[in-house]
Amino acid sequence: MNQLTRYDPFAGTGFDDLFRGFFRPVRLSAPAVPAVTIKMDVKETDKAYVVQAEIPGVRKDEIHVAIEGNQVTISAEVKKESEQKEGDRVLRSERYFGSVYRSFTVPVDLDESASTAKYDNGVLELTRA
Repeated sequence: MNQLTRYDPFAGTGFDDLFRGFFRPVRLSAPAVPAVTIKMDVKETDKAYVVQAEIPGVRKDEIHVAIEGNQVTISAEVKKESEQKEGDRVLRSERYFGSVYRSFTVPVDLDESASTAKYDNGVLELTRA
């Protein structure tokens, strides 16, 4: 004899979980946001090393580059520049503020005076000719 089963098109799809969480209040405490890292590309050409480092939200004068032998260190200070207006309430903040740095080495010693740097649209480009 055949058994009858009830068909539920939303069973096992997570549809119930969606609606259960829909009316929950917004949580004011958010998990900690991981520290920002400087993402970069290091390329070697016939005549130079070229480093492109992404450092968004930082002013040019807050970036520091140090070259010691074959080690290059890029550091920056990310500052919070927002004003809180009366009556405003922050529900969630994920923006990072603080210091970031990144160090790496290349196969040969570098001369800091022979290096050039330019910063445009959040990307620092270092060239050692």
